[in-house]
Amino acid sequence: MGNNILLGLGLCLVIWIMSVYFRNIYFLHMLQLEEYNTNNYISWIKNQGRNKVFTLKQIINIIITAIFIVIYSFKTINIVLYIGMAVWAITIIYSIDFKKKEVKKPLVYTKRAKRLCLCSYVLLVILFGIFVLLFKIKTVNLLLILLWMSVLYFYVPYNMALASVCMKPIENRINKYYYDMAYNKVRKFENLKIVGITGSFGKTTTKFITNQILKQKYNVLMTPNSFNTPMGISKVVNNTLSNEHEAFVVEMGARKIGEIEEVAKLANPKIGVLTSIGPTHLETFKNLENISKTKYELIEELPTDGIAIFNYDNNYIKKLADKTFKEKILYGLDDVENLDLFAQDIKVFDKGSIFTLKDKEGNSIVCKSKLLGKHNISNLLAGAAVARALGLTFEEIRRGIETVEPVPHRLQLIDPGTGVIVIDDAFNSNPVGCKAALDVISNFKEGNKIVVTPGMVELGLEEDEANKEFGHNMAEVCDYIILVGRKKTQPIYEGLKEKSFDMSKVFVVNSLNEATVRLQSIVRPKDVVLFENDLPDTFNEN
Repeated sequence: MGNNILLGLGLCLVIWIMSVYFRNIYFLHMLQLEEYNTNNYISWIKNQGRNKVFTLKQIINIIITAIFIVIYSFKTINIVLYIGMAVWAITIIYSIDFKKKEVKKPLVYTKRAKRLCLCSYVLLVILFGIFVLLFKIKTVNLLLILLWMSVLYFYVPYNMALASVCMKPIENRINKYYYDMAYNKVRKFENLKIVGITGSFGKTTTKFITNQILKQKYNVLMTPNSFNTPMGISKVVNNTLSNEHEAFVVEMGARKIGEIEEVAKLANPKIGVLTSIGPTHLETFKNLENISKTKYELIEELPTDGIAIFNYDNNYIKKLADKTFKEKILYGLDDVENLDLFAQDIKVFDKGSIFTLKDKEGNSIVCKSKLLGKHNISNLLAGAAVARALGLTFEEIRRGIETVEPVPHRLQLIDPGTGVIVIDDAFNSNPVGCKAALDVISNFKEGNKIVVTPGMVELGLEEDEANKEFGHNMAEVCDYIILVGRKKTQPIYEGLKEKSFDMSKVFVVNSLNEATVRLQSIVRPKDVVLFENDLPDTFNEN
């Protein structure tokens, strides 16, 4: 093999390594967003169009390389090799997506991500090496090697899945090590008051509220945002929890049956709160019965002297509460005769609410809150119920409630200083949350009501119907609507038409940037703009 051909092969290898690097990092990011769940990641690959995973440019690169192999088999001259290598290099560079995309959750290079990335590269090297060993690096096989490199580049998404499978036994051992460490550590604090909170929605807000109220009497640690899985909670326990903390408030999340049981066994709460049960994550739970069963795992894991706290307004939770024989506190707004803690004389304003907190013993106190919407009073009651279980007075609870600030991206009121009122409710919307958000903007008496939304996702078979219902509800409240994404928002669009909404005031755009431009053309001072939901980086409707 001549020096020129070797030089060409070397350049092709450098280009291939660069192209694989860009492609590998992107799919590592997607796997991380799928929480390193290989099955979910593969499902995501299958659900994507060719624009994101297997592109036409990559297919052209493979086809052209194959054509040059055929030509070279008839004309074994070096000029065919040179042209073939050049065309291969140009087409593979052309297929690389160099554009830096704006993402909501960027790739985090955790130790796990680094291990996975290294494993994926090792697998590619092994697959490349096997091919070279079989066919040898000879001039006659050069284009065949390039073709194999193109195929490996093409299948990088599945190579990442293979790396995830290969690393799973190692990751399981590492996770168990940290889980066991946290499990043993949390049990050393015998007097620590541990509160577990779960629900289909409202659990994060309730966690913040509970933390703020309990701080009136105790030194409290709560799990930060997104730390609601076994590994997230283990990290908080191992790195942050200390003997200085008197109370530990733990948010518990789940996407399938058994996951609440796992985190409850780890955190060992004595108090458990069920905030709500409703249609969220139906793609993995399949039905509401499975959601109900999973959320109740928290109550089942409480000790015999534990206290279960239930939102008695929620019909699914009401059934669970009625079958529970452990000590329980029932809170709500509706069936006050059967409640232990409730709110009355409720007045909801555009910047908060006032209500009277009462219990069945006859105690009462007037409370003010900066949280928007009547539904947030229910979350405040959950925090107050925990506080009562831990011995706080009504006065301490009132002080705590008044210090609660809106949780970021959950009906967060923002004043940009332009006279326009912005409400950020972009976190993971659901049918109940959407309706509550529309109730909030209906309280504003001045200005137009404008909603910017891509609709709701992860609702399984109920998704289209839920989005159509969202359209019905918006038609009752809104003046202008900006829909982000044409396919996903089609049910909303149909819902608006069914309610005879003025469709000249509905704008369908392809991205949030386009929505911002459109919004600037219609918004005026005193208008209220609601940003309802924000889709994950893994979502693609093309």
